[in-house]
Amino acid sequence: MRIFSYVVLLLAVNINAEENHCASLTQPSKCGALGELIDVEKAATNYPNLAAVVGEPDRFKLQIIYTQVDRDQQNNPSLSYYTLGLDPERYFYPASTVKLPISLLALEWVNEPQQTAITMFSPMLTDAAFEGQSEAHTDSSSASGLPSIAHYIKKILLVSDNDASNRLYELLGQDRLNDRLRQLGLKHTLINHRLSIPLSAEQNRQYNPIRFLRSDGSVALALPARTSQSQYVNIDNPKLGIGYMSEGVLIQSPMDFSNKNCLSLQDLDGIVKRIVFPQLFIGTEQFQITEEQRAFVLRYMSMLPGESDFPHYSKEAYPDNYSKFFMFGGNAQSLPAHIRIFNKTGWAYGHLIDSAYIVDLENRVEFFLSAVIYTNQNDILNDDKYETEQIGLPFLNELGNILYQYELTRAKSRQPDLSYLNKIIN
Repeated sequence: MRIFSYVVLLLAVNINAEENHCASLTQPSKCGALGELIDVEKAATNYPNLAAVVGEPDRFKLQIIYTQVDRDQQNNPSLSYYTLGLDPERYFYPASTVKLPISLLALEWVNEPQQTAITMFSPMLTDAAFEGQSEAHTDSSSASGLPSIAHYIKKILLVSDNDASNRLYELLGQDRLNDRLRQLGLKHTLINHRLSIPLSAEQNRQYNPIRFLRSDGSVALALPARTSQSQYVNIDNPKLGIGYMSEGVLIQSPMDFSNKNCLSLQDLDGIVKRIVFPQLFIGTEQFQITEEQRAFVLRYMSMLPGESDFPHYSKEAYPDNYSKFFMFGGNAQSLPAHIRIFNKTGWAYGHLIDSAYIVDLENRVEFFLSAVIYTNQNDILNDDKYETEQIGLPFLNELGNILYQYELTRAKSRQPDLSYLNKIIN
């Protein structure tokens, strides 16, 4: 891999206005501004897209969290945060990133005592009871030909499958999802609708009946059709854009996201860290999943689509970098075997989001990186005129690479032992 030469400036921490957000970040040993680390002007030659975007952060509604990981003698991690534009109160549409907490909460659900008759691998058959709902009794992409919680999670983490996420949403319902998110300390997260299905707010509060089967085909657990009585809305009534397209007509007013999902970058970053380093969180803020389930999630977060047998994905349709925006976003390309990226991405309404734990097993590099960028120059939503390929993906590619290059040379008191990850990814 080509290593570019550039200048990095490291100044004193805690001198930026963004320190106001540091108190709520996870046990930071340091917290400062990203500009303290990267001299954008000197990096512009090799990273022109990065320099252009960082030079106009307000235009791109840019938010970044970069987290260094340092290890002690027992290989225990400590974290140092550097941020740019971080504001948990500033709304952006989270797109597919909500699928990650949905997946984790589905694993929590299956671990509850009343679910002892089933596991995450038990066949899960979804029926329909209300208008707008659909059935799911088979899944040709699974080895058994049947859907399950585990198989849905695979599809979510490998290629961000919408239907798979919707099935787990239907399993949990809004009450369960949002109650647990609050208990976990994720205060700027709200999930209130399926993805890519045009349903009303009322229809999104109605959930399909579901049956779980035993190995002999008999029903081990049956959930009836359910409805949430509570309404979960964004109380700030966020609006985006100066207009939006609706059924081919331009509506010349901002688009209302009050009844849309919400997931702040800070919460998303915290969710990824809860999976990678659960020990850094107090017990009530940890996902209640087993070590085997955590390893399962990490494995498929880092797995490339072409590495999976069930489900199987062709490299033509799903190249290695299909959902790896940092370091590799843009034209289809392969990823080097020694670099693994444990991440979840989102892409909608001009927003491009990635939250990742990036590891170089060969050079013993590890760091976290989360970012959101808004690439919609005309500020019209739903017109499919976004600068995702021209600006968004190149920016995230370069952002990942400049920090990776910095990590290659960053002085550490101890090198991390990352050998345990080999058992997870292989």
